Amino acid sequence: MNQIIVGQFIALKRKEKNLTQGQLAEILNISNKAISKWETGKSMPDYSLINPLCEALDVTVSELLEGQASYNSMNEKQLIDLL
Repeated sequence: MNQIIVGQFIALKRKEKNLTQGQLAEILNISNKAISKWETGKSMPDYSLINPLCEALDVTVSELLEGQASYNSMNEKQLIDLL
């Protein structure tokens, strides 16, 4: 698990959901500075926040920790865009 890759994935998924760091932080009841630290790879989410974060970003725990979406969870348009 690479902290920087995970952070970039969090940022990507947050932006796909059209959420600001502040909005995501509000959903998770944490500070927007924590979100910033995750996205820059300076820290990782607390274990207690993993499931709520995954729910907010519509990703699985495995996807979050790998820092990439699995093909099974991608829709057809996303797959075509990859090709």
